[in-house]
Amino acid sequence: MVKVREANADDYDAWLTLWKGYLDFYGTELDEAVTLATWRRVLSPESALFCRLAETEQGVVGFAICVLHEGTWVTQPLCYLEDLFVDEAARGKGAGRALIEAIIDEARQKAWSKVYWVTRTGNPARALYDQLAVVDDYVRYRITI
Repeated sequence: MVKVREANADDYDAWLTLWKGYLDFYGTELDEAVTLATWRRVLSPESALFCRLAETEQGVVGFAICVLHEGTWVTQPLCYLEDLFVDEAARGKGAGRALIEAIIDEARQKAWSKVYWVTRTGNPARALYDQLAVVDDYVRYRITI
């Protein structure tokens, strides 16, 4: 059984372990100050970021960090699911699905207009994503400053 809940300050150590696994999965490193700032923002009611955790009998096994923002084509908020990660040992047991479905349920309850995310083409989690969402034909461009 997977329970999804809001992150709280006591979850830092469990989240940090997963966060490091997430960064490793993407082959990247972040300055510790960025990690701490991210954690502080997901806990702050003034921030547009929020974090949901997936918890089983084994403890916290996954997280989703989202950004709630305004848009120009809608009047209700949009939810960008920016980061999603499930511990390798817990994959395939419903934690990723539970996180996404909980966010979708929250979006419906709060009348958000859309939940969306991007991922790499080779991400094995796309098997799950394809069951829950529609792939569109947009191409992402970026300029790193």
